[in-house]
Amino acid sequence: MESDLFPPAGAPQPEDGSRRSFMKQAGGILGLALAPPLVGQAERLTAYSKVIQGATDITLRVNGQAHTVRVEPRVTLLDALRERLDLTGTKKGCDHGQCGACTVHVGGRRTLSCLTLAVMAQGKEITTIEGLSQGEQLHPMQQAFLKHDGFQCGYCTPGQIMSGVACVQEGHASTDAQAREWMSGNLCRCGAYPNILAAVREVAQRG
Repeated sequence: MESDLFPPAGAPQPEDGSRRSFMKQAGGILGLALAPPLVGQAERLTAYSKVIQGATDITLRVNGQAHTVRVEPRVTLLDALRERLDLTGTKKGCDHGQCGACTVHVGGRRTLSCLTLAVMAQGKEITTIEGLSQGEQLHPMQQAFLKHDGFQCGYCTPGQIMSGVACVQEGHASTDAQAREWMSGNLCRCGAYPNILAAVREVAQRG
């Protein structure tokens, strides 16, 4: 019976008469040829390890003003805003990106600040609930929330308003169904959804 151990008569044979040992030698040579240099690999790992070490000073531009804060790489934007800059309007709800209470705008886009590292927001314009109004003049979305009583306990309200502003700016509030869909990431445990929807739709209809 023909097999790897008993090749057919006349088949070419390696010098030591063992096909298996020949394949082992060939595989070893190929592995050495393809393996990355050990020194290069060590250098790459060393370079990566230098990226995140200890606290460092970063600059965050929040509500039109630049702030220098000292944070570790793991600090979230939410914690930097609340604990370093005393901007407590942005709320910490679930801290897992599921409730939307921490919604802010980063670079003009709504962002869950509990899932965003502070160091990632450098060089971008950050807007929090404190930055929406112009002095005593409330933002139209804030006015609409007051008019339609779009809150009860108020804990989710900053995130709801920030998300509502972005929803209108994105053009995702042209119908009730569309606004509900694009606001669905913001939870209200008090159940004020009809009033929140009415506020968002009114601002959208104003253009």
